Amino acid sequence: MANSHTNVPYGYEPPAASRKGTLIFYDTFEQITDEQLENALNLTNSRAFAQLVLYPLHESTFKRMRSGNIQPYFKREDRLHDWKREHPDARIRVEGLEGKRKKYTPMDTALRHIKAEYPAPHFLYLTTEMANLFASFDSFKEWIKEVRIVIDGPATELHPRLEQNKNRWDWAE
Repeated sequence: MANSHTNVPYGYEPPAASRKGTLIFYDTFEQITDEQLENALNLTNSRAFAQLVLYPLHESTFKRMRSGNIQPYFKREDRLHDWKREHPDARIRVEGLEGKRKKYTPMDTALRHIKAEYPAPHFLYLTTEMANLFASFDSFKEWIKEVRIVIDGPATELHPRLEQNKNRWDWAE
């Protein structure tokens, strides 16, 4: 690495970043529509987030969380990449951690990875069902202090822990 010097005027301060934080859409993307993806992208732009991260879950992670059938990981990931190509100007990233691991990844591990990889503050964009599932985990009490949640979906019955932490989440517009 070469030493390079740059001359700047006395009292110069670099401009502050106009975009801060990361919006992470954490889901299986099995039932997610293009309209919901567009809503997440619009929220990213309206709140001036640095980027939108799409975090698809591996089949084994889904099977540990809920029961049911799901498409293979690579098909869901390909769909997200196709949607991303439709928006060349947007700051979108499809996170591939679960595709690399190819096994069950606890939500704690995923959140630690997100925290280390992406700029803070971190906002999780979750469906109502996924938010209730997240609130049911024991580690929710620690993570709700470090992340904020944006819930997309109908205003159905919410988990009691979400009700207790109303100041840490809000509804998607």
